[in-house]
Amino acid sequence: MRLAVSNITLYILLVASLTACARTPSPQAGLPLKGENSLIEDSVTTLTLLFAGDMMQHAGQIKAAQCADGTHDYSECFTYVKDQISAADIAIANLEVTLGGKPYTGYPMFCAPDEFAIAIKDAGFDILTTSNNHCCDTGRRGLGRTLRVLDSLGIPSLGTYRDTKDRAQRYPLLVEKNGFRIALLACTYGTNGLPVPEPYIVNLIDTTQIKQDIARAKSMRPDAIIAIIHWGTEYVLTPVNSQRRQADWLLAHGVDHVIGGHPHVVEPIEFRDSTNLVVWSLGNYISNMTKDTTYGGLMVTMNLSRVKSQESKVEVEPSYSLVWTSRPNVSGHKTHRVYPIDIADSLLNGRERMMRDFFAKTARNLFDKFNKNVSIKP
Repeated sequence: MRLAVSNITLYILLVASLTACARTPSPQAGLPLKGENSLIEDSVTTLTLLFAGDMMQHAGQIKAAQCADGTHDYSECFTYVKDQISAADIAIANLEVTLGGKPYTGYPMFCAPDEFAIAIKDAGFDILTTSNNHCCDTGRRGLGRTLRVLDSLGIPSLGTYRDTKDRAQRYPLLVEKNGFRIALLACTYGTNGLPVPEPYIVNLIDTTQIKQDIARAKSMRPDAIIAIIHWGTEYVLTPVNSQRRQADWLLAHGVDHVIGGHPHVVEPIEFRDSTNLVVWSLGNYISNMTKDTTYGGLMVTMNLSRVKSQESKVEVEPSYSLVWTSRPNVSGHKTHRVYPIDIADSLLNGRERMMRDFFAKTARNLFDKFNKNVSIKP
């Protein structure tokens, strides 16, 4: 009996002790554990930008995409790269054609079906640049209709404008997402000698005008100013002196990053002082070109991050991946397809594997030799 009483007593004391512990507030009650507060204060926000090269439509592409009813189907073109494009917060490419309506034509005067622009949007691209050497290929009709089609699809564009008022309203293009503000500029070396019909405006590489545009971009208080520029010499794998001078000038006058295109081949990438990204040429994203490595291109990703407690400091981490276009006369498929460089061998025939491997070897050798502080996307 004494044993039973003793056990009951011990039980009562134990319960009382536990209850007291439960009711006695800890000195840290309601406060985050060690490290939690710093995580809240120093939460990181990110923005991923993706840049792709020239979106082209040669006669072979237009013919391959044509359906029996006269419409065009480009739904297969971007199937294998869509996930990577869509994963970016903002994906940008260069529209190297006009959308001038029928008749559709390839090189040298590009005029693509509207379905091509629809497919580009469906692939995940958010913004298109329109200032390039082919933007005047179909004159006033093409300049105006291209802008109308892109507007109807909800695709912001930059580089060509209806008139001075339109340019003043839409340029520089300010993009706001994830708490970041990005100012985009775009210009081209020329329009293949074709005049720009009034009152339309095409942004050209004019340092007097660009200096004013940079000043206006700065007034928008962006986290980064990015210039997308059509320059260089076709089929040359390294930047020419004019590109180097222009890039240095842009960076010296306040542009943070320079993204280049036009040569139709890839050129090296530089990340200067872990601050300024210079992409000399993105190459072709999709085309019917066959010369050397013109059937390949780059997707360059720029990941911006900012710690909440350091609002003014934006870290930049660039990377790249390679893509290439397989043509129907090589693949046996109906239309052209853009493939990532690591596409499985089982999805390709022998000729396609040879094309892919040749482009991959050429590009990697080039980048191993000339790239500065930029790695391939894992």
